[in-house]
Amino acid sequence: LDQNNRDMGGAVTKSEALQKEWVPETKLEAKIIEAVQRRASRGTTMKSFNSIVLKFPKIDDGLRNCKAIFQEFDVDANGSIDHSELKNCFRKLEISFEEDEIKDLFEACDINEDKGITFTEFIVLLCLVYLLKDDSSTLQKKWRLGMPKLEPTFETLVDTFVFLDENKDGYVSREEMVRAIDESGERSSGRIAMKRFEEMDWDKNGMVNFKEFLFAFTQWVGIDENEEDEDDNNEKA
Repeated sequence: LDQNNRDMGGAVTKSEALQKEWVPETKLEAKIIEAVQRRASRGTTMKSFNSIVLKFPKIDDGLRNCKAIFQEFDVDANGSIDHSELKNCFRKLEISFEEDEIKDLFEACDINEDKGITFTEFIVLLCLVYLLKDDSSTLQKKWRLGMPKLEPTFETLVDTFVFLDENKDGYVSREEMVRAIDESGERSSGRIAMKRFEEMDWDKNGMVNFKEFLFAFTQWVGIDENEEDEDDNNEKA
């Protein structure tokens, strides 16, 4: 009983303590967290970690549909999209972001800081755009016209993150990841959960934001492997 009382009201739990001191590093991250929380209030269709794994092949197919869009806007065909190509991409897709918002998105997704967005980074960027413009009906119409196969894929990714983010604070903690995989009944679930979490938490701060989650997910479904092969070929060329 004492334990229950403590959990229910007395002592602050570890997750709550973490939540209180967690401050988004950038304006963009704050917007993403807000959008994730707004989306979380509508619930998730995911029932278990296994149901997520079953969707991997479909997500993989969906993300590969980004390739044609990527190539269309990579005008100089150098394997990455620069800032002006990205602005052109947004203009054509009628995504109305302010100049500073485009710059923030570009910098947030240009992980290797080479002033260019690679294919994997482009997938993450488009999914962030989808999330941030979630409540804009004008984008939805245009989005369906230009990228009909992408919308369900991005929705599945957002849905998955919302499922993992049990306390709806906009981050996935180590404990949340362990619980989700534990419930899947995997014998080695603890080990799998830690490995998956470490793959996501690349700044090693113990919490995973939506952007980190997206980068890890592209690797899990195998997008990244092809990307590396192509990069190697480009370097040899």
